[in-house]
Amino acid sequence: MTEEHRKLPTEEEIRECLQLRHGRELQEKLSAAKVAVCGLGGLGSAIAISLARCGVGQLHLIDFDRVDLSNLNRQQYAVSQLGMPKPEALAEEIRRFSPYAKIVTDFVKLTEENIPQLLAEDDYICEAFDDPEEKAMLTNCVLTELPGKYLVGASGMAGYGDSNAIQTRRITSQYYLCGDGVSQLAPGMGLMAPRVMICAAHQANMIVRLLAEEAQTA
Repeated sequence: MTEEHRKLPTEEEIRECLQLRHGRELQEKLSAAKVAVCGLGGLGSAIAISLARCGVGQLHLIDFDRVDLSNLNRQQYAVSQLGMPKPEALAEEIRRFSPYAKIVTDFVKLTEENIPQLLAEDDYICEAFDDPEEKAMLTNCVLTELPGKYLVGASGMAGYGDSNAIQTRRITSQYYLCGDGVSQLAPGMGLMAPRVMICAAHQANMIVRLLAEEAQTA
């Protein structure tokens, strides 16, 4: 490969390409958005990568876990990243294709006490936890302590069932839930990449839809 082919494109060149693909008005909204992804497993890592490819202006990546061998069946990490904090590893992956992305990382466990402060600057919040109690805790805290922010959560994507059963539902004007709502972990029905990624795509797409609606009504 020649030196010319290896040359890093400028930030302006990347922005112009995104505007050509997405339209200037929508891309301006995407570029101005601040999105938090809470939990960087199968759902969160795929959500973050999708939003980064769309040119979301700032991604806030939050997780307290490290990349483990058991993650690689469905999460967007590499063998070379085993043992790394997930926020750091995911930021590294994103910068491979989006070198100018603004990424804020927090290697911390979210709690009722720290959520209001940690998520205060984020306009949109993606809930991407595995544990039902953590899902409920984050959802309740955002809806009660952070009014006005959009929350996109997930429930039900285990196994290899009907892809079309995974849907996006509007729960309130600020809260959307993606998944089939019923699939639970069971022997032989674990979390697998295809269905998890379908649900993650629903969540990322809901963020884009919300931003597109803002662009159309601005």
